[in-house]
Amino acid sequence: MVVCLHRLAFSLSPSLNSLLNPSLRFASYPFPPFSSSIQRNRGTVINFALYRGNSNSKSVEICDAQRNGVPKSWALATDSSGFTVATASIEEEKEEAVSSSDGRIVLPTNESSERLLRIRHTCAHVMAMAVQKLYPDAKVTIGPWIENGFYYDFDMEPLTDKDLKKIKKEMDRIIGQNLPLIREEISRHEAQRRILAVNEPYKMEILESIKEEPITIYHIGDEWWDLCAGPHVESTGNISRKAIQLESVAGAYWRGDTDKPMLQRIYGTAWENEEQLKAYLHFKEEAIRRDHRRVGQDLDLFSIQDEAGGGLVFWHPKGAIVRHIIEDAWKKTHIEHGYDLLYTPHVAKADLWKISGHLDFYKENMYDRMEIEKELYQLRPMNCPYHILVYERKLHSYRDFPIRFAELGTVYRYELSGSLHGLFRVRGFTQDDAHIFCLEHQIKDEIRGVLDLTEDILLQFGFDKYEINLSTRPEKAVGNDEIWVKATSALKDALDDKGWSYERDEGGGAFYGPKIDLKIEDALGRKWQCSTIQVDFNLPQRFNITYVDSDQEKKQPIMIHRAILGSMERFFGVLIEHYAGDFPLWLSPIQTRILPVTDAQVEYCNEIWRRLKSNGIRTEICSGERLPKLIRNAEKQKIPLMAVVGPKEAETQTVTVRSRYKGELGTMSIDEFVTRIKCAVESRTFF
Repeated sequence: MVVCLHRLAFSLSPSLNSLLNPSLRFASYPFPPFSSSIQRNRGTVINFALYRGNSNSKSVEICDAQRNGVPKSWALATDSSGFTVATASIEEEKEEAVSSSDGRIVLPTNESSERLLRIRHTCAHVMAMAVQKLYPDAKVTIGPWIENGFYYDFDMEPLTDKDLKKIKKEMDRIIGQNLPLIREEISRHEAQRRILAVNEPYKMEILESIKEEPITIYHIGDEWWDLCAGPHVESTGNISRKAIQLESVAGAYWRGDTDKPMLQRIYGTAWENEEQLKAYLHFKEEAIRRDHRRVGQDLDLFSIQDEAGGGLVFWHPKGAIVRHIIEDAWKKTHIEHGYDLLYTPHVAKADLWKISGHLDFYKENMYDRMEIEKELYQLRPMNCPYHILVYERKLHSYRDFPIRFAELGTVYRYELSGSLHGLFRVRGFTQDDAHIFCLEHQIKDEIRGVLDLTEDILLQFGFDKYEINLSTRPEKAVGNDEIWVKATSALKDALDDKGWSYERDEGGGAFYGPKIDLKIEDALGRKWQCSTIQVDFNLPQRFNITYVDSDQEKKQPIMIHRAILGSMERFFGVLIEHYAGDFPLWLSPIQTRILPVTDAQVEYCNEIWRRLKSNGIRTEICSGERLPKLIRNAEKQKIPLMAVVGPKEAETQTVTVRSRYKGELGTMSIDEFVTRIKCAVESRTFF
């Protein structure tokens, strides 16, 4: 698969980070990519990009682009695992870049590099040793490797950033001693004796949960040891001190139980070398810059207000416009693919959730029931039972299938306040839900249709790289073996027919049927779970839904659950971070901002506004400031097009157009301006 370098604003050294232009643009294929640039005071422009790649990448194509007269370059590279920072071009002066000799740094993962995994695991032990040397009363718990590093939990007094510096300094000392990591096997009784001797109660609890024998421990030299199964590097000297950074400290309950002690969790990141650490830190800075909570506030897209409660989203006018565009595109595409749209209530009698099984299996995620006229009602956590009720309202023949119901249905699920996170984890959200009722022999074709629909919709928003998993029957499941085999085979055949590669997750299916999960990849190479397709043998049985077959006998149909965007809230958050709030023209809440040079042109600007509005173009007038400030403000608000209007434009009934993506476009008539905007919107391209 060939993917484009994403437009990422990373500084090439920490000292240059503050020079990043906040208005730099980001997007991903199919929209034209731009490499990012840093403009230094002396006039040096450094262009670079970060992309997912492999050091053996075979497909690289360098192309030229321009923005505001500044030449740039971008590339296409064969997709693989890992991130790569590439210096695309350097003009006037050279600055030391975070890159390898060929201009690229590949960031490995725990899965692709066992050495990295061992480094991170050992770093957790080294950090624990350092903490206990500095704070002898600290009690250790667990310290695993994680996606970008490691952490360790301690029962101790709260730590500060100043403490982290002390701990890192002690870690450096331990690493510099080049102490060996020694594995030892001991009996359970001996492990208990040693743990009691050092008074580590959490380790005793961990030991009780270990069923295998012998018990393994790892020593760092002869100074410190921990219960551990490994693996580790051979000695602390195998770790680069300059490739480690302690990132933060947070509170974490022991075993995730709020009734148990609050621990101090120290997070760290570790890499194979200093260059990888620098590249990761640039990536992390960019992720922070794109954070949808920050961008959403800066662009006034949405809010979550304490007065209303946590996890409840307020869509502001600009955010609501984007949602409206997404929903319109979603509905149009579904209707074209043969779906019937539904709108169903937000509450239902509690008995409905008893029948569906949600009260038995999902109660902890549901809100309390409410009594209305001596009957109990419940806010819906899912839409499935409602669609079944619509199906049940009449008798169906085998000739009616497939039946496809789709709904943008708002659901409510209880989440702990500590787990809420912007738009990604909320308590009320709108699912892009659909349920297909079909016959057994139609499963494959219906799944293939859903895959086509998924690709159709995701491509509209710039997502063309996916990670796909096919999950099969778990140990505990409903439905007979034959139907599980048929359904799993149908999902597999549909994926094979589509030509998409996927991983099998044996035993990872839901208890009610096999499923396909699809993660989309954003401009930073991060994976987001959005789309899911699930075959369900459970709800048709629970609701006893039927159809009449060709022999006039009642049979049970197959039910398929599917969502493509996941939820409007989560998908909007992903979109914001994918584009850094810099939406393409067709999706931008404000497509054009009209800027009068003086108040004398405001009347003509009102005429332009009316013309654009009448042609369905989202536009606004902004005045009252000097033109340079008006332009800067439009850049900060990531407005795709600016129509500058001075005395000459008013006299000739024209506008001077400035594009966020292509710079100055010159003067043109209003009709030409409208035509070009509509053409760009229709073709989903940049103006």
